[in-house]
Amino acid sequence: MLWGAFGGFLPDLDVTSSLVMDEISALATHRGITHSFFFAFLFPLLLGWLVHRLYASGLYQRKIYKVSAALVGVGAIMFTANYLPYLITDTFNLKLFLSTLGVSALLLFLLHRFYLRVEQSAVNTTWSDWYWIFFWSIVTHPILDSFTTYGTQLFLPFSDYRVAFNVISVADPIYTVPFLLFLIIAALMRMGTRRRAIFNWLGIIVSSLYMLFCFNHKLKVNKIFEKAYADNNIEYARYMTSPLIFNNVLWLGLAETDSNYVHGYYSFYDEDEVVDDFNIFEKNYHLISDYQDDPTLKTLKWFSNDYYTLARRPDGDLQYNDVRFGVFGNKLRDNSNYVFKFILKEKDGSLDMHQSKEGREINDDTIKELWDRMMGREDAS
Repeated sequence: MLWGAFGGFLPDLDVTSSLVMDEISALATHRGITHSFFFAFLFPLLLGWLVHRLYASGLYQRKIYKVSAALVGVGAIMFTANYLPYLITDTFNLKLFLSTLGVSALLLFLLHRFYLRVEQSAVNTTWSDWYWIFFWSIVTHPILDSFTTYGTQLFLPFSDYRVAFNVISVADPIYTVPFLLFLIIAALMRMGTRRRAIFNWLGIIVSSLYMLFCFNHKLKVNKIFEKAYADNNIEYARYMTSPLIFNNVLWLGLAETDSNYVHGYYSFYDEDEVVDDFNIFEKNYHLISDYQDDPTLKTLKWFSNDYYTLARRPDGDLQYNDVRFGVFGNKLRDNSNYVFKFILKEKDGSLDMHQSKEGREINDDTIKELWDRMMGREDAS
């Protein structure tokens, strides 16, 4: 199970590209080659061989290996749980750090009791066994990611098309928590028992059923927004719907017209299946008319699937807004406070970019506002 968790975690190591690359390159790299079918088929050949050799050597039974493996595993969890939120908000969250520290201490205790103190029995596996463990744990990661809005480059290196079905939030506790809970229960049971297999499959079945539930929500929401656009005489070239962060109840609808985006929300707790409150966000594409061939702009347009607006900031710089993820806070309607926004500086006939994280702090007010709108409360609409 720990090796499977490692395989499932492996594709997201591409977030470390931000440590060695410029921002625009790191943006294009995330959910890139490590999230492709190509990587999922080929990399387990090497990884499976290495782990097979590890167990054939008997090193896995030595205490120094077991302690090192436990520390590296728990350290990876600590790093991921704190670094990813830091990438999003650009702030260090002390409460999150202390929470993950407590979870890590509990994990180390469990590992000490059930792994470090226990003499490891012989492991009789083949290279093929390890290949399939790593193949399935790696390939299911980008497949799941493709159901989110961010976009996943499944077909690299042959195509950089970003697959995004916009069905589930990039972070949805209703999907993750039951899956993880059943897995932990199974992990605490003796290997080879029928109950262990039952709990393991329960986690897979429950999470998969929830994904089907999210698909059903998607179909309903599409019909609701299509009717709303028709009722309000909104003529659009294309539209998209996607759930907001942490839930599948509150959905964003985004319709593109010639000069603007029509932006609205629908919650399954709203009194009626009606959307009649829209925000109009101007495209302002004329602000970059001189930079259509700029490589930075091309990468941003590719990343956002051409769902973007522009604004001139008070300091004279341009702000590029990826409108697929909606706005953050301020009654969910401030057209300058997008979840994904990028500052463009004009220099020597080209554009330099850096991602702005201002206004993305997740605090009590933000959570309350999101919760109120999820519950269909009018004062948050």
